[in-house]
Amino acid sequence: MQESWTFDFPFDRPSSDRWSWLILNQQRDLGIFLSYYYKRQGAVAEKVRLAAEPQLDSLDSGTLILRFELVYFNACQDLHETQVEEMKLSFQFDAAKKNLTLVGAYWPAREPDEI
Repeated sequence: MQESWTFDFPFDRPSSDRWSWLILNQQRDLGIFLSYYYKRQGAVAEKVRLAAEPQLDSLDSGTLILRFELVYFNACQDLHETQVEEMKLSFQFDAAKKNLTLVGAYWPAREPDEI
């Protein structure tokens, strides 16, 4: 499994203050995007933030590391736990369309066991 998500990014180029804008204004969508990776474990991602400055491969692409809290909640089992996780993402900026596509980590899907 490898997830991707495209965000509106109304700037000419990504920069540090513009990354802050994305994190602040797209907090909910970033959490949903990251939660796709942890849904089988029953967790949701919250409080997304940059772990370090993004690394540029070119003017329009590179990688970044997001830090976030995984929240596990199950009322029936009286479970409410939080743990901090990080994920390295790649990004591609399209200046013509004014959007930014984030591509998450590749997690291979396990095939069912044979009986």
